[in-house]
Amino acid sequence: MFDFTTVPNRRGGDSIKWSGPADQLPMWIADMDFQTAPAVIEALQQKVATGIFGYEEPPREYFQAVSDWYETRHHVAIPLDWQLFATGVIPALSASIRRVTNAGDNVVVQTPVYNMFFNSIENAGRHVLPAELAYDHATQTYHIDWAVLETALAKPLTTAMVLCNPHNPIGQIWTLEELTHIAELCNQYGVTLIADEIHGDLTLDHHEYTPTFTLPADLRQHLITLVSPSKAFNLAAIHAATVIVSNSTLRANIARGLGVYEVNEPNLTAIPASIAAYTKGAEWFDALRQQLNANLETVQQFDLGDAIVTPATATYLLWIDISAYTHDSTKLATFLETHIGLKLNAGSDYRGNGHDFLRLNIACPPTLLQEGLNRLQQGLNLYRKEFND
Repeated sequence: MFDFTTVPNRRGGDSIKWSGPADQLPMWIADMDFQTAPAVIEALQQKVATGIFGYEEPPREYFQAVSDWYETRHHVAIPLDWQLFATGVIPALSASIRRVTNAGDNVVVQTPVYNMFFNSIENAGRHVLPAELAYDHATQTYHIDWAVLETALAKPLTTAMVLCNPHNPIGQIWTLEELTHIAELCNQYGVTLIADEIHGDLTLDHHEYTPTFTLPADLRQHLITLVSPSKAFNLAAIHAATVIVSNSTLRANIARGLGVYEVNEPNLTAIPASIAAYTKGAEWFDALRQQLNANLETVQQFDLGDAIVTPATATYLLWIDISAYTHDSTKLATFLETHIGLKLNAGSDYRGNGHDFLRLNIACPPTLLQEGLNRLQQGLNLYRKEFND
């Protein structure tokens, strides 16, 4: 019913992902090579057909659509008055950091983590304070080092923490127990918790994620949660996100920040696309998840030599341990791009122990995925022959 096999021609347009040489296969940036849900396309066509592109504001229907989606998919309705519109998760994150911290403050992140967090923090004149996740080489999984995290949160100049739930790039969903303990520590040390949950819908197999705004009321008083249909429906260029804050005082502060930094006004596509995705896109989204699970199985069964695909429970971004080949992921990523035309993310971009990893985007038609895996296999073999490090 839905087409996840046709390879779209995205070259020659304005795509960041496909802006490279004609022979390059890009499997890096978190952008799917699938057309979005037909309901979204139809809604946008109807919007453009009006021929009137004036100023807009998010109506009640937008916030109701977000609430209903979360009630259906994640078993919790979001009160409409908890919600604020923003032009994206990262713009909302940047604005929030500027409202709840001061210049020179520490903002804690759990590395390796999405590299744009560093930009948001450092561009605001704040300091990134890593609380590195512990990596178990035996199981190829990460866990929170609670002593390291508490030490970071307890520092006098630490005033905020940015949480990635599910975590990008490691593809891990934090449990209710883990989220509860994180929130408890933040409360204990007077730290505002900002949760980026843009990948929350993209769970794999039968895994489920727990939205942070479902935590008990006493753990939500210093909590800001950021969500968006951007990743689930491939709507990055639509520029729409929702900021969820239960505490009215904090919410007023964040609303002011979104206005001050002018990231609270939708473009003409943001509202109709979001509403259509949330209210009419469920069937397409379920089919998408089936394709992503099939793609994951393809990768797991493919022979990548000594490279290890770490276990993933969410996102379409796989974290590949390449420490058997090199401890310099930037060098390997550059080699792959230069010699076999495969563009992946170097794990070093995400700091922490990312120097031992590459990030692979598997949200693409099966033929592209197979080609990417073949190139990766070839590139790893060439790299070992040339450098043997």
